[in-house]
Amino acid sequence: MTAPLLNVDATEAVRESHRFDVGKLERYLAERIEGFKGPLTVRQFMGGQSNPTYYLGTPGALYVLRRKPPGKLLPSAHAVDREYRVITALAGSGVPVPKTYLLCQDDEVIGTWFYVMECVVGRVLTDPRLPDVPPADRATLYDSMNEVLARLHSVDYRTIGLGDFGRTGQYIQRQLHRWIQQYRASETEHIESMEKLMAWLPEHMPAEDSTTLVHGDFRFGNSIVHPTEPRIIAILDWELSTLGHPLSDLAYNCMPYRLPGDSMEGFEGADLAALGMPSESEYLAAYCRRTGRDGIKDWDFYVAFSMFRLSAIAQGIMGRVVAGTANDPHARTRGARARPLADAGWALVQKL
Repeated sequence: MTAPLLNVDATEAVRESHRFDVGKLERYLAERIEGFKGPLTVRQFMGGQSNPTYYLGTPGALYVLRRKPPGKLLPSAHAVDREYRVITALAGSGVPVPKTYLLCQDDEVIGTWFYVMECVVGRVLTDPRLPDVPPADRATLYDSMNEVLARLHSVDYRTIGLGDFGRTGQYIQRQLHRWIQQYRASETEHIESMEKLMAWLPEHMPAEDSTTLVHGDFRFGNSIVHPTEPRIIAILDWELSTLGHPLSDLAYNCMPYRLPGDSMEGFEGADLAALGMPSESEYLAAYCRRTGRDGIKDWDFYVAFSMFRLSAIAQGIMGRVVAGTANDPHARTRGARARPLADAGWALVQKL
């Protein structure tokens, strides 16, 4: 079995709640994108938790549209304008991103803000265990992901015009405050381990306070892999990108090393050498070599913080399920991960 290519085969008919006037969009784009010419075919990409994403097909080119979802939104969420800005700024930086065409902040066109970028054709591998990748290619593909993340954290964000893309310093503190607020705003049940994490993490902050450009959700599921080669050719879904602590990005990327495979698509306790994948220590060593770091202190704190943060994100998904605004038919399953993620984070803290 092979992963589907990112094209019309990975789409479905536009869901009823996310439909808009296709003719109006076609006229809008024809006036603003050089060479754009209909007729326009619109389908919706399957999956996705936050911003609905659409395949735009024309006789001459393929495009992708990302929009804010309709309905009541949480404060600061669904920031398609920030996505557009960071992807546009990273063009030519060495970080693989799609070409962007335009940002529309006029709700009259399709009902919410949106942006349009090129459609990069390749494989989307949502499972970090890479079951659809030959074992001989897995280490190479993980090394490609490691290299892309190191490149991102090495970008001079001021030089590419992102000096005001976020605040510098105290990123972990600000993220804790933000996600505790978001968690409370969408809370659907009491999770004791989450309560303990929210109390413990602010009291045990590491001393290091680096600032780089961070992705915020860096993983294979937000990457496009070359159709036939084991390398990443584009990074997607930059909604959570900001100026932040690079080790939070790295720890989030490494969470599968600490999560079980039966329920969380992780590989804790697996024979990684037999699977053709690097160990956590090997992966961290490669990142340190590429970024000039002399080791990583307080690593388990960053992993526990990442579990807390993803638990809060999962709770937000469940909140949208309860409100009836979830974009993904599998949203309830993903939202249900809030509790096991918080449990895993608190279990890690107890071992420190």
